[in-house]
This record gives sequence, C-alpha cells and structure tokens, in this order.
Amino acid sequence: MAPQPRIVTEDEADIRLDRWVRRHFPGVPQSAIQKLCRTGKIRIDGQRADTATRLAPGQAVLVPPLSDSTPTVPKPQADIDPDEARDLQKLVIYRDDHILVLNKPYGLPVQGGPGIKRHLDGMLDALRFGSEHRPRLVHRLDRDTTGVLLLARTPGVAGKLAALFRTRDVDKTYWAVVAGRPVPVEGRIDLKLKRIGGARGERTAPADRDDPEATHAITDYRTLDHAARKLAWLELKPLTGRTHQLRVHCVAIKAPILGDEKYEEPDQNNAFTALVQGLSSDLHLHARRLELPHPAGGKLVVEADLPPHMRATFQTLGFHAPPAQPPRRTR
Repeated sequence: MAPQPRIVTEDEADIRLDRWVRRHFPGVPQSAIQKLCRTGKIRIDGQRADTATRLAPGQAVLVPPLSDSTPTVPKPQADIDPDEARDLQKLVIYRDDHILVLNKPYGLPVQGGPGIKRHLDGMLDALRFGSEHRPRLVHRLDRDTTGVLLLARTPGVAGKLAALFRTRDVDKTYWAVVAGRPVPVEGRIDLKLKRIGGARGERTAPADRDDPEATHAITDYRTLDHAARKLAWLELKPLTGRTHQLRVHCVAIKAPILGDEKYEEPDQNNAFTALVQGLSSDLHLHARRLELPHPAGGKLVVEADLPPHMRATFQTLGFHAPPAQPPRRTR
C-alpha cells in the first residue's frame, strides 16, 4: 500500500520540515532526512522541498516508508506521589489549551543535574490536565529564583515560544531585594559576560568588551523603594538572557542580591542581612511578570505573587508590593 500523506496541523504551523519529520519519525537521523529531501522523496503538496521549508496548516507531507529507522523508545514515566502532584498543580496561575504558567517556588530545580533527583522536568506528567501531550519547558529559572515560569502544552507551541525567547519578543520583569542602593537609582547595565571555572564552581563573570569568549548582556534597572541606603527593592528587566545575568549585573553596580552566596562580594551581602534581625538568607530574586505574544494570537500578561521569604522581608523593611494582577490575554 502506498504511503499516505500526513496533514500539517494548526499546532505545527511554521515548524521546519526536518523538525516536523523528526517529530513524527523520531528514529530517523538528520542525514537521512536531508537525503530524502535532496532526492525528492519527501514532498509537500506533491512538490519537492528543502529541509528548512516552513510548514503551513493544511499542507500534506508525504514521507516514504522508513523501515530502516530505529524507533525511539519512550522514557518511562517517573512515579509521582499524588500529594506532590496536587501541590504542583496548585502552582498553576494560568492555563489554556496552549500554555501553562506556574509560580515556581524557592528551591525547586527546573531540570536535573549532578546530585539533583527531584526537579520540575521530572514531574511534568502531573500537569497534563487530560492532554495527550506532556508539557514542555521553554525557558529556565535558577533553582532558588521564584516566580513566573512558562510551559508549552504541545510540541508545536513549544517551538513557537522558544523562538519568542530567542528573538527577545518576551518582556520579562524581575523583582530583587539588594544590599545597598544603586547610584544612579535607575539606569542600564551594559556589561559583557562569560562563563569561567573557579573555587565556587562554574560561574558567570564580567568580561572585557574585546574578549572573544564574552557575550553581550544588557539589563535595565529601577529602584522602587529603599530602606535607608542599606537595602533596596529593584525592578530588573533583562534585555538579553545570559546565565545568571541579573545576579552578576547587580554585583557590578555594587548592589548584590540578598542571599546570593555564589556572587556576593565579601562584606557586602551577609553584613547587610545582619543589620535587620530575622531577614531570610534565601535568594531574593523573583520573576514577577511576563508579557508575550500568545501563540494563538493576541498578547498574554502574567504576574506572580512574591514567595513567603520575600513577603516577610518586604514586611520587615516596609516595602509595599501590590498583589499580582490576574492573568490577562488581549485579542
């Protein structure tokens, strides 16, 4: 029997042909896909197509029998404790057919790593909510950073959202409590960064502008309130997405984030924490708000309330943070 074409769904709009083939035939290597396209054996609406061709909903993709491909064996799903699953579901602050948004708590790693057995990526089956697809991560937050975390509910949406983050079409707002008060009280930090090794393990460090290993990093900041000149509440807007960018940039303006043991300067952070009895030593960095184009059209704005340790610090210092606004999507 001749192979039947597969119809591109709405969810798969704008995906590259080679990625579409790998999604439907996960055992086929990229080299084989390139050869099939080059020889005209993979066709779109009856026409030859390059691997980089972007697909549109309703197109018919014809792929020949791939008998020599090795199917990918699905990873076994980890058992999730029912109580833990319910706790995870309570973190959801927005949900539709395309997107999930969580208010990530302090101390929960987003992905696994050395010595990390419990992480969000390993528990995402608890967030299916009846969908045939497992949610997918499209960006990251550090283990000790709290707040808005975006998940895609289908593979096609994951590709669209990842592209938005790459092209800087997502407006991100963070809140931080810092040791010191920046001078000037608002401005732009334009400081290249690079990854280095050291006594504290691999970390991000400032770099010279002509360093070939450096990457461009820009953060806008604004002081929203302060307690004398010892502690301040900053609004941070990263215009680039480098690892630990906000933490290193705050150190660069002599205002390290409270509780940041990895990047704090000697006698800057812990000394100021001790000035106010009872302040938490946990990292005070919170992803407050995301604004982005919704994959189904319009714009989505989501805010997350502060975690308990930052709420306590705000109360102690007399900072008055408005509650998070309900998620809103404009058409």
